[in-house]
Amino acid sequence: MAVLEAKIVVSASSDDDVFEKGKFKVKTITVRTSNASKPPVELFIVAPQEKGTYPVLLFCHGFMLGNNWYSYLLRHIASHGYIVVAPKFYGYIPISMTAEVRRAAQVTDWLPTGLLLVLPEKVNPDIDNLALAGHSRGGKTAFALALGRTEQKSRKKKARSIRDVVDVTQPSKFKAVIGVDPVAGSSPSDRPQPHILEYIPRCFNMSIPVAVIGTGYGNQPLGLLRPPSAPNGVNHSEFFNESKPPACYFLAKDYGHCDMLDEWYANMMSFISKSGTGPRDLMRKSVGGIVVAALKSYLGGSDDDLNAIVHDPTTAPATLDPVIYVKE
Repeated sequence: MAVLEAKIVVSASSDDDVFEKGKFKVKTITVRTSNASKPPVELFIVAPQEKGTYPVLLFCHGFMLGNNWYSYLLRHIASHGYIVVAPKFYGYIPISMTAEVRRAAQVTDWLPTGLLLVLPEKVNPDIDNLALAGHSRGGKTAFALALGRTEQKSRKKKARSIRDVVDVTQPSKFKAVIGVDPVAGSSPSDRPQPHILEYIPRCFNMSIPVAVIGTGYGNQPLGLLRPPSAPNGVNHSEFFNESKPPACYFLAKDYGHCDMLDEWYANMMSFISKSGTGPRDLMRKSVGGIVVAALKSYLGGSDDDLNAIVHDPTTAPATLDPVIYVKE
């Protein structure tokens, strides 16, 4: 018979600098689909090593990017007292957007029974405090999952809008959603299913708080041959415009679409996606700090760090301009 232990719920101190590494030592875990816990896809997990119960962040990787290419960013977040689960949705051959959202939903369903089995001893997930985040196309995946867009109902002609296909009477499994330079397609007229953008302010039919981080160079082409990675009309601005309060927005004006990746991968991506002008370590720290501040605020902790960044964006290592926080 299993011995039941009292939970030690751990939260980061409001005195921690969210832009620096947190107080928890972390461990990275790669979980294959052959693991006894039977995850639906391969997972890259970063978790604190100290005994306790921690909120969970499901992080969706960008298009044709590895789920472990964000290891510095995810370590930063986990070191502040969060368990980060990053699924690998596909290998060298991409899948459809709809299939990606379904796989993200399958991982979400696996978490309550499977996650505990692969974590360090006496480290427990607080599934009731579950948040979503994603970069690039993964940002759209995160929003689509938060909106309940896990089926292909949007292909039916009778479904005229998001409100027609989402059952908003069902409570969300998620407490927050965070988009890191999210992208919904190549242009407003070229967006893969599911179509979540409606180009109507505050139309996203969900009641959870939102944070959106954009990049200043994401909407710029790389030379004459490479189009923007985050084009206008389908990028961070529109995701924020369609989010209901509370919603906050941060633009890292001196950085590109992939500058929050680990350095080697960011260098590689700079040949196909316009990079920014600032040191990338400052971008990684800034994105990590904003995510931590949002999680601390939205998952029932302290608003202090998020409010501090909004009121004085110069506290961030990278230049954030503009910064917007719509509370109601």
